[in-house]
Amino acid sequence: MASMKTANRLKVAMEEGSAAFGCWQMAPGSNISRTLARTGVDFVVVDCEHGNIDDAAMHEAVPAIAACGVSPVVRIPDNQGYMVKRALDSGAHAVLVPLLYTVEDAKRLVLSAKFPPHGVRGFGSPFPQERFDPSMGAAEYLQQANDSILTIVQIETREALENVDAIAAVPGIDVLFVGPFDLGNNIGHPILDGTMHDDLKAAITKVLKAANAAGKKAGIFCSNGDQGKIFADHGFHMISAATDIYILQGGVMGALATAKGKHSTTDLPPTIEKKQGEISGGSDPATKPVTP
Repeated sequence: MASMKTANRLKVAMEEGSAAFGCWQMAPGSNISRTLARTGVDFVVVDCEHGNIDDAAMHEAVPAIAACGVSPVVRIPDNQGYMVKRALDSGAHAVLVPLLYTVEDAKRLVLSAKFPPHGVRGFGSPFPQERFDPSMGAAEYLQQANDSILTIVQIETREALENVDAIAAVPGIDVLFVGPFDLGNNIGHPILDGTMHDDLKAAITKVLKAANAAGKKAGIFCSNGDQGKIFADHGFHMISAATDIYILQGGVMGALATAKGKHSTTDLPPTIEKKQGEISGGSDPATKPVTP
């Protein structure tokens, strides 16, 4: 029998005790998906919340990523059952859900993501099993999906932060994922110049501790590799270290600056200077614009 668990690269990496590293896709196109997936990442987040990726583009991105042996993670726009269903029926190895508030939100998400008896997800799509193993049959997928697909919740609201221990304890929730920029906004400390307020750093640490205490994993968005290293060193398990749009624009602007004999002054997501023993980080790719 083909194994969905071993095919889920993100899940395997985290369960082996090492950090899983990935990137963010906001622009549509299966060629972009494949290019990102061939960089050595463990996962690619297909951003259907703030990215320019609609349902059809999602269904093209997921198989392109999976075919490279990388886990496609779909961030849906909202915690709605039909959105969870569409993401998972496309073959996503994980679903990432933004802006949760309460334990009830988390429980409702799990119900949408799991087949009976643990949830209410409907069975019938002929596509998802192929994203794990081309030889897998529908019955094998049905038997293994509940234990093999990751359910990831974003902790980025004040209410979710207050309820984070209880959310982490919900059966079926696998990863608590921090969106630093929205979390900063919602607790009154927005990231405006690349600097995190101490209260935001404490909030991020609280999420990590809640995940560890519940035996779950913690993830975070980082705007560059320097930040990714910082959060990996602090014990985060799932780290997004690059975003397609930023990398594309930054690469072209940097090359042009070099060709023109100028210093690059791109206002890309800021690199936060690391201070000894301190958590620091960047912005949410969906809300921090790139400006030339």
